[in-house]
Amino acid sequence: MLAEGARRVASGERVRMNDLVLTPSNIGRLTERLSHLRGAAMKMGQMLSMDAGDALPPELSDILAKLRDNADFMPPRQLDRVLAEEWGNDWRKNFRRFEPRPIAAASIGQVHRALTRDGRTLAIKVQYPGVAQSIDSDVDNVATLLRVTGLLPKELDIAPLLAAAKEQLHEEADYRREGRMMQRYGELLAGHDAFVVPTLDEEPTRDRILAMSYEEGRPVEQLGDQPQEVRDSVFAEVIELVARELFEWGLMQTDPNVANYRYREAGRKIVLLDFGATREVDRQVQHSYRNLLRAGLDRDHAGVRQAAIDAQFMSPAVVEKHGEAIDRMIDIILGEMAKDAPFDFGDRGFVPALRNEGFAIAQDKAIWHIPPAETLFVQRKVSGTALLGARIGAVVNIHAIVRDVLERTGDLS
Repeated sequence: MLAEGARRVASGERVRMNDLVLTPSNIGRLTERLSHLRGAAMKMGQMLSMDAGDALPPELSDILAKLRDNADFMPPRQLDRVLAEEWGNDWRKNFRRFEPRPIAAASIGQVHRALTRDGRTLAIKVQYPGVAQSIDSDVDNVATLLRVTGLLPKELDIAPLLAAAKEQLHEEADYRREGRMMQRYGELLAGHDAFVVPTLDEEPTRDRILAMSYEEGRPVEQLGDQPQEVRDSVFAEVIELVARELFEWGLMQTDPNVANYRYREAGRKIVLLDFGATREVDRQVQHSYRNLLRAGLDRDHAGVRQAAIDAQFMSPAVVEKHGEAIDRMIDIILGEMAKDAPFDFGDRGFVPALRNEGFAIAQDKAIWHIPPAETLFVQRKVSGTALLGARIGAVVNIHAIVRDVLERTGDLS
């Protein structure tokens, strides 16, 4: 940053701190370092790359997207040490085969395939050492970076959001809790043939090890090569699942990472993975989304605006100062998504118009506003699900699916 700043000053340019931070080379370095750090810092980079979606410049989005796949593996000696601490030095006697190279690696842990002595194939999730202990400092350091660069106004109180982020990341690092959540989902989806939930193996599960049945499937984003009917039917099931989580169960897996979905061609099954980010949905959040969706389904423009304010998606000050822009954004959304007809998630033609209106409002830092953390967790899942639909090019009548779920849960007459 210092070198780049000096060069620009010498050439007569005016220099801003965030211009120096967000150069492609610096973003590349930051991404590379976060992938080595793993833990909460990398997790927050992943969240940014997914949650910002179409709002980020393409080059920045592409660079950050690498964080979803580029976690460093544990060296074999370190892996052996972690397993020995949890299972004892003779842990290998419990397996016919334990594959030392992970089949997946993410921010908090990596997954290995293993064959037990009695012939069962397991997926063994092993937590990186030190991750749980570094969560609070990692989150604080990322917050400090945002403050120092001026990317957030000083008046914006992000303390509640940071507290919620730390709480959720600590929950994600609790593998025994994740095992219980996986069991709850298995019970909730029992008899629903479209989904497969791994079965917890309690005996080898420890604080830093989660053992479950290994479930075959390929990355769901590869469905782009499947017939349109397959893509549509799979994504319709995913949308209905999100709606049931929100309105029927009051329990939601809030991490929309595409790696958490696999597709099994035999029987057209959707394999659900990673339940660490599962949390209860606050009743007030449920109520807010009901009101918002009711207004949207009825194409009630004023109702949508008021419901968004009541849900604290935006503050009254935003509407007061930028009401015309807000109304144009609502018109765009209702025009695209409130039709009782198939919606093409792959057609992103309306996004630039939304982005332009949103950027214009975002320039006014005086009215920046952070919704409640519980709402943000749910919205993260909703937005991420929409991005999944765009990635596989699904065409689905979202209006009909949402209305059906609301009717079944007694929320519409």
